[in-house]
Amino acid sequence: MTPNPLLRFGVDFSDPALLDRALTHRSAGQANYERLEFLGDALINAVVSIELYARFPRAPEGDLTRLRASLIRESSLADLARSIDLSDYLRMGGGELKSGGYRRDSILADTLEALVAAVFLDSGWERCQGLVRALFGGALDAVDIAAAKDPKTRLQEWLQGRGLALPEYRLVDTSGKDHDKIFRVACLIADLDLCAEAEGRSRKAAEQAAAGAVLERIDASARPPAGATN
Repeated sequence: MTPNPLLRFGVDFSDPALLDRALTHRSAGQANYERLEFLGDALINAVVSIELYARFPRAPEGDLTRLRASLIRESSLADLARSIDLSDYLRMGGGELKSGGYRRDSILADTLEALVAAVFLDSGWERCQGLVRALFGGALDAVDIAAAKDPKTRLQEWLQGRGLALPEYRLVDTSGKDHDKIFRVACLIADLDLCAEAEGRSRKAAEQAAAGAVLERIDASARPPAGATN
């Protein structure tokens, strides 16, 4: 019998074949999790959307969309998979095992999605919804609606609100091998004579980090010096 990583949530399977398929990477056979992953992605989106809609009744659509994206991005799903030691349950081919596939964010995230779909097919919507709520409970409780907007958006709105020109993002450097590149980007605010650099595993991520660094500098410059009094 296939070990069940969801027993801690009180989830068991009446059809063990579904669990087995959900934990099987394509490198281990044709009966793998790829179709389940497709369904699980939609189910997680639905449950998280319902939770956010209920928790933040006044939040606009844009903020809810950004919050959902932060909660269910690949790295977030992979972190949830690691929190239940999902890599210990994966079935993979020898080549994928040797290359460390059980540690890869994409594989862990896909497997988690497949497990959610397997629960839905085996036990129905209510059990599936309960599982997703349990998995995401801590992350949902920690959501800060004020921080829903990404750094680039917040920086752009801050500048526009003061009639200043939009930031310029420049690629400063790239390093690392093709499959593991690091991008270094500069964010320049000409009107403020301000520039900050940051790194990321994609150019987009580096731009977000650089915008965040600029916002931190703006915030620091607005704070009174230590020991200052009114």
